[in-house]
Amino acid sequence: MRAIGVSNFMPDVLTRLLAETEVVPAVNQIELHPYFQQKELQALHAEHGILTQEWSPIGGVTIYGDGQTSTLENAVIGEIASAHGKFPAQVMLRWHLQEGRSAIPKSTKPARIAENFDVFDFELTADQLAAIDALDTGVRGGPEPDSITLDNFGMPIPEA
Repeated sequence: MRAIGVSNFMPDVLTRLLAETEVVPAVNQIELHPYFQQKELQALHAEHGILTQEWSPIGGVTIYGDGQTSTLENAVIGEIASAHGKFPAQVMLRWHLQEGRSAIPKSTKPARIAENFDVFDFELTADQLAAIDALDTGVRGGPEPDSITLDNFGMPIPEA
């Protein structure tokens, strides 16, 4: 086996995998965006040389509450975007890249897909990176990985 990738392996599951096998995943795809950063899991990835790859990198699944707005409407991200002549989504994608992660943005609109690629002609400052890091609420927008079961979702998962 050359390499494996995993998805939604939280620290306890990832630690168990590392303890019980000799296989270190090349990548763990997880929910990660400015409002939900999973710093403990990112540190575990760094310790073992695992690439953090995000689904929902701009917070599309975020559940808003307590006066919180969409990451696309967040004032801090908006100010940073204005300073660079970019859109908020581009700032968030640049934030992921500069912090060494791999982001998978979702869009079906050609113009937005093009915008998502247009993130290599600017760089966020240390203060801007820190400002985005400070937006972490610790609140997951998607489902808890442990809740994704056949009983809860009723869909068979074909064996590979």
